[in-house]
Amino acid sequence: MSPELTLNLLAALSIGFLGSSHCLVMCGGIASALQLSMPQLNLLQQLRLQLMLSLGRLTTYSLLGALTGAFGAAVLVKLGISLFWLKLLAGLMLLLMAFYVARLWFALTFLEKQGSALWRRIQPFSKALLPLDSSPKALAYGLCWGFLPCGLVYSSLGWSLASGSALQGALLMCAFGLGTLPAMLAVGSFARSLSRFKNKHWVRASAALLLALYALYTIAIALAPRLF
Repeated sequence: MSPELTLNLLAALSIGFLGSSHCLVMCGGIASALQLSMPQLNLLQQLRLQLMLSLGRLTTYSLLGALTGAFGAAVLVKLGISLFWLKLLAGLMLLLMAFYVARLWFALTFLEKQGSALWRRIQPFSKALLPLDSSPKALAYGLCWGFLPCGLVYSSLGWSLASGSALQGALLMCAFGLGTLPAMLAVGSFARSLSRFKNKHWVRASAALLLALYALYTIAIALAPRLF
């Protein structure tokens, strides 16, 4: 594994974790509702279903990452579009993510609105899987859940577009998804405490600053060959 890919995967994992305060707002209600939709199972059984949900969600993220990574590679080869433009796009998307997390500019909501059309087609299939009383149903619901419109997911997909291959695109999205797991698996008082902590102004500002710095680093890497 190249040093650049290792750094990108660590960054994707961190972005998923730091950005999951948004996930707690957007998806936390869904996670809580799904918890209530499960039959009266013991804690271990409920945890198994929650893990299957997350496995399905991460599988969808990885598949979307593979598709965007493969598309980016195909664009490079067939249309002759320079990797410079894709890396620049990735950096700009990460910068928009930083503004989004800081709640300074919600430009990514435009992408969420565009993705809602696809979600409206998938949502009926997910509702048919309720109640979640088996691992296969939880996995299938998680696969659907991965298509829920989310600006953070879409900006990460822009990053995968510049990865240069299907494998790297899938790995980046999988790492991003793994970063969101603590927030998504948190339940009860721990979930409320985590939500309050991540919604503190200084936590959001710190997360946004780190995202912005990595976005600027990505843009600098893209621009460097042309400037020097």
